[in-house]
Amino acid sequence: MNGSTLVSTQELASRLGAWRVFDCRHDLMKPDLGAQQYRAAHIPGALFAHMEHDLSGPKTGKNGRHPLPDPDVFASWLSRQGIRREDQVICYDAVNGSAAARLWWMLRWVGHESVAVLDGGFAKWTKEGRPVDASVSQFKPGLYSASKPSGAVSADTVLKSPLLLDARAPARWRGEQEPIDPIAGRIPGARNRFSAENVNADGTFKDAASLKKDFLSILGNQDPADVVHYCGSGVAACHNLLAMEIAGLPGGKLYPGSWSEWIADPSRPQEKS
Repeated sequence: MNGSTLVSTQELASRLGAWRVFDCRHDLMKPDLGAQQYRAAHIPGALFAHMEHDLSGPKTGKNGRHPLPDPDVFASWLSRQGIRREDQVICYDAVNGSAAARLWWMLRWVGHESVAVLDGGFAKWTKEGRPVDASVSQFKPGLYSASKPSGAVSADTVLKSPLLLDARAPARWRGEQEPIDPIAGRIPGARNRFSAENVNADGTFKDAASLKKDFLSILGNQDPADVVHYCGSGVAACHNLLAMEIAGLPGGKLYPGSWSEWIADPSRPQEKS
């Protein structure tokens, strides 16, 4: 396996109990659905990572729908889950890895390199008849030591990026429709790579060569490390960051506030096609 990008269901099944697993299932329109699904059944040994409570910080009305938590607060949460620096962590969600990629990126953000996303998620796991459980495992709390966070950029520096990549659906990027945020449009100059195009019909990621071809068609000669990714609230953008990592194009940055933060300040420029 690649301990920093993807793990297969077969690989995870062979290491249950040895690797730490997190269920990240989340529905933007039904924020409590993931926790309900987790309580009903999950991969044995998995703990739940709630998008709103664990993987986001307090909302001010100006910092987007899923602002990053304070790094020390996130490290404290990891400590309560009993995560150690040497642990191999596996993140999964319902199918395509979009929510799981948020925890994947956040762990990388605080310097935890041994983290991967379950390819195909819970859907593939259950389709293959692999074991599920409804009990919550207990782990001894520890003291997680986070590195200085890196990989995120603020709204103040976004427009200085050589290449902005918007992970939302094309119609949202063009500003034709906006089902979630109050204003439609995009950050000026942003190009589009819909995160759903990173996966096959069954929710597994496309192969590295295909992803590399897709992203290079957008990047051209631009250094992957100079790309800043955003979406509606800093979740789907992590999926593009993971896909680029799989493709061998690492080093991009995340604008975590994304469009929902950007439009909270009316002085910031906006664009539509």
